[in-house]
Amino acid sequence: MSLTEHDTGTTPLSTLSERAGYLGVAPLFLCLAGVGLLPGYSWQELAQRAAIAWGAVLLASAAAVHWGLALAGRLPSARARIAGVLAAALVGAGAVLVGGQRGLALLVVGHGGFWFYEKHALGTHLPAVHLALRRQVTFATCMLLALIMFISDAAGLN
Repeated sequence: MSLTEHDTGTTPLSTLSERAGYLGVAPLFLCLAGVGLLPGYSWQELAQRAAIAWGAVLLASAAAVHWGLALAGRLPSARARIAGVLAAALVGAGAVLVGGQRGLALLVVGHGGFWFYEKHALGTHLPAVHLALRRQVTFATCMLLALIMFISDAAGLN
């Protein structure tokens, strides 16, 4: 178990929690393989839609953590902060509605933008261990979504 000192006290991040954070990205590896390797356009399209859906879930769940912290009184619940959390969920929903390569691109921007917001607007309120884990998970998520977008293009998917 690793510990990080923060102004809110000592915050433990267990190995299990850290692994669960990384395992959340695993379905995107399967979607990447599906878009690139599955036979037939319909199967590739299904893998692409699964990637968009899972990317939206990851974005909304990252935002939900902040919503929960604000409700519990652990984060100041300013209107701009609540708007940022709601915007992340709306970006995920928009990506699902738009679909295809545009939906994947929207998710890349959404994940990157939410991490930027989290780092710069909330960096003093969140433990460093959380920010480090989120940075790595966000980087992996953005890279995988971008790769799925490029492979989708090569496979002839919209």
